[in-house]
Amino acid sequence: MKKVLLTGFVPFGKDKINPALELIKKMAKEEIPDVALTTTRLPVVFGEAITELISSIEKTKPNLILSLGQAAGRMVVSIERIGLNMNDTDYADNAKNKPRDELIAANGPAAYFTTIDVRKTYQEIKKAGIPVCISNSAGTYVCNNLIYGVLHHLTNNNQNHIKYGFIHIPYLPSQAAEKTKPFASLPLEIIEKAVRITINVNI
Repeated sequence: MKKVLLTGFVPFGKDKINPALELIKKMAKEEIPDVALTTTRLPVVFGEAITELISSIEKTKPNLILSLGQAAGRMVVSIERIGLNMNDTDYADNAKNKPRDELIAANGPAAYFTTIDVRKTYQEIKKAGIPVCISNSAGTYVCNNLIYGVLHHLTNNNQNHIKYGFIHIPYLPSQAAEKTKPFASLPLEIIEKAVRITINVNI
């Protein structure tokens, strides 16, 4: 049985919910055939999210880690390909940190590629009729911080056998309905289907 660690961030900014957190709470109560699933909620705080996830990795020793993050304005499920060695934001995290032009790892490479099969995952999600894209930028906020930081840890601790992927997801319809301008959204059930496909492709 393969061990999968699924993570989602808590709400941040002005949003009262985060679809990533809602999804991992839902999936924690369900089963995936031949998979031992563990879920972890992460703080929207630079550095702390990395520390929390590394702790969960050491406890669960997963074969696959899949992280989920909300991306307001994204129109489709976005499979991230790369994490950059940079923290830079106009928007404070939940601890009021607002880093500028800050390296995540002083002596680290400029970037790391995620290690799931991005292309095959994209093809299978698309085949299921779900709007999806491959993204070559996760931004420079906490989501990117997590991608780079975790891949840096895995690389430097001889844990490259653990696959790591990150998916950005749009608002839920209930969130979009509260906004004063139009935002794309996807129902939780559709997002879950995409996540289950991602897990099945990469275990």
